[in-house]
Amino acid sequence: MFTQDRKRLTRILARAEAGAVCDMARRLQEAYPVTVVKAPGRTLAMITAREPVRAGLYYLAETVVWEAVVALDGARGMAATMADSAEKALAMAVIDAAVTRGVFSETETLLRWETEQESRAMREHALHLQTMVHFTSMDAEMPT
Repeated sequence: MFTQDRKRLTRILARAEAGAVCDMARRLQEAYPVTVVKAPGRTLAMITAREPVRAGLYYLAETVVWEAVVALDGARGMAATMADSAEKALAMAVIDAAVTRGVFSETETLLRWETEQESRAMREHALHLQTMVHFTSMDAEMPT
């Protein structure tokens, strides 16, 4: 399932709690040989945004990320996360390698995490909408 959608896998893992991701990776490391190809380290990544009028990309800023590369039973896994955690970056890379190799068996857990994350985001969005100012309604209240 996630072999075709790496962006989705990365999004779920990046938003998940570091402890849970590390526990999942630990189980994989106990079952399969994992070799660290590139130890977790800090690097800079560009944050891009899409300009709405021309639909072109532009660089918004740079941010510090942790990245790691591993090999699990011959399959390479890579990860980068803005979380300030070398352990989480390494764990995400292990999970990515397991998905690539086809030995990942905790898809239901990832789907549950995704559902919880989406639900949390919707609740937060609803809270933000309650505080939104509608300027058109303010114009109607202004005396002329």
